[in-house]
Amino acid sequence: MHELTLRYGMNPHQVPARVFTETGVLPIEVLSGSSGYINLLDGLNGWQLVRELKAATGLPAATSFKHVSPAGAAIAIPLSGAEAQACFVADLELSPLACAYARARGADRMSSFGDFVALSDECDLPTAQLINREVSDGVIAPGYTPEALALLRAKRGGGYRVLRIDPAYEPPALEQRQVFGITLEQHRDDALIGPQLYRNIVTRSTEIPPNGMRDLIVATIALKYTQSNSVTLAHNGQVTGVGAGQQSRVHCTRLAAGKSDLWFLRQHPRVLGLKFAKGLARAERNNAIDLYLGGELTRAEQSAWEACFRDVPVRLSQADRADWLAQIHEVALSSDAFFPFRDSIDRASTSGVRYVAQPGGSLNDQAVIEACDEYGMVMALTELRLFHH
Repeated sequence: MHELTLRYGMNPHQVPARVFTETGVLPIEVLSGSSGYINLLDGLNGWQLVRELKAATGLPAATSFKHVSPAGAAIAIPLSGAEAQACFVADLELSPLACAYARARGADRMSSFGDFVALSDECDLPTAQLINREVSDGVIAPGYTPEALALLRAKRGGGYRVLRIDPAYEPPALEQRQVFGITLEQHRDDALIGPQLYRNIVTRSTEIPPNGMRDLIVATIALKYTQSNSVTLAHNGQVTGVGAGQQSRVHCTRLAAGKSDLWFLRQHPRVLGLKFAKGLARAERNNAIDLYLGGELTRAEQSAWEACFRDVPVRLSQADRADWLAQIHEVALSSDAFFPFRDSIDRASTSGVRYVAQPGGSLNDQAVIEACDEYGMVMALTELRLFHH
């Protein structure tokens, strides 16, 4: 047995804590910092996600994990000028891997604050430079260039967690967990996500172009490692919204679609043109944008928000938001279980969703199909439930 002592378990009072294998050696190596229980949960789930994204698309992949669900995930597609500004990376020269992490981190910057990063490829210097300037708990990757490792080891005074994982490691077919002293065992979820999963198209519209297929794959692989119930939206090779851990399917969809809307609204010219107060930290700028795009502010929020700007901006009206979002099309949506009602499709239609994947099997499948037909969506029934707990 090979083991690694952890700082603590789920919470600081849960000690001792460790990670270990019954046979063989641990496939992870600590290069810097001291990890906790949740760090390992995020890191190991995130590694599986990016490994599968890389295998499915052939492109470097990254994810920003937070509390055992992805806040964002993406593959290495170059960013447009507006996307780079929205991700706060317009001042950097990005490698392909850094592009993937910029997208993964940038789509939901509020949720990514204090994330655990997972990278499919060796971490290079541009990616390390991007990670170094964000508030983050740690990173896991199959390797690091010497320059990248030196930079990350210096982060947080040497306390930043840097893990290396053996890319050749394959887990056993059976996995176990304990709950209340009782051991549960199951075959691990090794379902393969690829184009073959979306062959059973049941709507009048049947064409899924390469970009739509890519985004369905990205959304579904991210979904596979998201706490259920969950719905995920993706566009242009990145997750744009995650609705994780909700008991109601429509609440998953509302959450994911709302986050996706915010990603696209962050690229509105008036958002990109905001003039922040001198010296305002990146996290504070991000919070100011979130309030700018949010609902009505309290008096205290209004006062604090106004202090973030050199010139107090006029917030987007509902009409401004609707006009901008009406330009968004070709978004992919994947659901980890069937839609019991058409309400999720109705909500998704307002967020540019064109391609839908879900297992099917509801008594209301026909009503859901008819809703997709009303909006001109393409829907595939995968017959693959992807609950993750």
